[in-house]
Amino acid sequence: MTNHDILRVENLSIRFGGLKAVDGLSFSVRQGEIFGLIGPNGAGKTTVFNCITQFYKPDQGAVWFNTSGEDLNLVGLPVHRVITYGLARTFQNVEVIRELSVIDNVLIGAHISFKATVFEQALKLKRARAEEKALRVKAEEALRSLGIADRKDLLAGGQPYGVLKKIELARALMSDPRLIILDEPAAGLTETETDNLAAIIRSIREERRCAILLVEHDMRLVMDVCDRICAISFGKFITVGTPEEVRVNKEVQKAYLGEDEG
Repeated sequence: MTNHDILRVENLSIRFGGLKAVDGLSFSVRQGEIFGLIGPNGAGKTTVFNCITQFYKPDQGAVWFNTSGEDLNLVGLPVHRVITYGLARTFQNVEVIRELSVIDNVLIGAHISFKATVFEQALKLKRARAEEKALRVKAEEALRSLGIADRKDLLAGGQPYGVLKKIELARALMSDPRLIILDEPAAGLTETETDNLAAIIRSIREERRCAILLVEHDMRLVMDVCDRICAISFGKFITVGTPEEVRVNKEVQKAYLGEDEG
């Protein structure tokens, strides 16, 4: 792993029954980079994300994450530990608690930051009150950066789909991540909302100096925001390069379009 890499996936494989969903996959994400992972339906993209964040335990391979200047292999760690090292993610299907307010959903993402004990929180002692106040300010700032601060006290359950996506992203920002994994962030969004999302992704990278790894079917978004892209098919590596290099790659075209070589 080079000094410029924040994440390196090495020889990653996982099998479900007789199906090898990811097959010896390797790639790296650089510090501060927007990196795309693409492939046709069933290519294994979300499975790769789940292996990185340890929702799935791979059969073989390593997932090296640079934390505080040291490389840590995430494989085998409990899921709840992964986020403490500065890696956060959103989900393909929106995961919000509809009965809570928008800001309370965002505050859930700050659970690793709480220093006050359960006893102090239950009795609302001084340290717990001060901590909650500071985190609420931080949550409002995250919502403001995404353009939805005016909805903070409304129930999440009544919000449009595009807003729910932003709530989930704001929640991920609460852990001060060094790398955010976005699983199909543009799914279900309008063209205008997708353009807004592209601007948000760039601003997160610039303002928070945060690397971003995204899986996305909207190729216009991928080609627009990514510095480099890795293409896979049936869990196997095809190529990695700039958006233009990947766009003209014959193997990528064949995987997506089923074109014959010739």
